[in-house]
Amino acid sequence: MDLQSIMKKIKYHTPSVLGHQQFMKSAILLPLIQKDGELHLLFEIRSESMRRQPGEICFPGGRVDPQDKDVRSAAIRETMEELGIGEEAISNVYPLDYMVTHFGMIVYPHIGLISVQNQFQPNPAEVGELFSVPLSFFLETEPDIHYVNVQVQPDAKFPVELIPGGENYNWRTSQISEYFYIYGDKVIWGLTARILAHFIEMIR
Repeated sequence: MDLQSIMKKIKYHTPSVLGHQQFMKSAILLPLIQKDGELHLLFEIRSESMRRQPGEICFPGGRVDPQDKDVRSAAIRETMEELGIGEEAISNVYPLDYMVTHFGMIVYPHIGLISVQNQFQPNPAEVGELFSVPLSFFLETEPDIHYVNVQVQPDAKFPVELIPGGENYNWRTSQISEYFYIYGDKVIWGLTARILAHFIEMIR
């Protein structure tokens, strides 16, 4: 391959997350609603029948499917399916910063306004309960932040003899920051709280 061919390929390349083709991609919506004369954020409690994270608090969202036009469309579709509402009930959908998790997933959060004139009909297979929290609570409340230590454990077949230091190689460790908001008896934590904290930072 000559230099001109290499430069042509690089020149028209659009940078993205390295290895993104293998990452699972999810899109979520932070739903704003008008309630009691003020803005609230709407949350779901995941159904106890869910295979992953049953009973945890989250925003509507899920995997980006091949038929989705883009990640925004995926966030809207998932919200419609989980809350049992029509697309006309969702407006002002805008992206927040996307994030790459430690677990090989790219998450694309969006903010959106949901009209309360529409009656929610949550999908019982995914949603156990809905509740809302005044936006003012999050503007006035800092999250608690705790840390999970991540240790590196090479596979039994990992060729340690090929790397400097061998079995004594000094692997880099890291920490995952876990955010917590406590509202009454509700504990909002993890990825949901992390994205929520980012949104609050943006609008303050």
